[in-house]
Amino acid sequence: MSAEPIVSQHHLDTTGLYCPEPVMLLHNKVRDMAVGEVLEVLASDPATQRDIPRFCQFLGHELLAQEESAGQFRYWLRKSGSEQ
Repeated sequence: MSAEPIVSQHHLDTTGLYCPEPVMLLHNKVRDMAVGEVLEVLASDPATQRDIPRFCQFLGHELLAQEESAGQFRYWLRKSGSEQ
């Protein structure tokens, strides 16, 4: 991750939830965001390491960064204009 922190306009905490709930909540949250806005997602489910990057790739959103620390996963993504 870059030295400069990513500024998020939106936050989603899915800690304690397991597949498919984190991605379902993520999809709903992204729908309510404006194009170009950044969302920070917190998760505890290791499956999000696979699911969130695939979600971004499939829908065309930009995965800015991801990190893991002590079993907690954090993702930053920017909404693209490609999703309807």
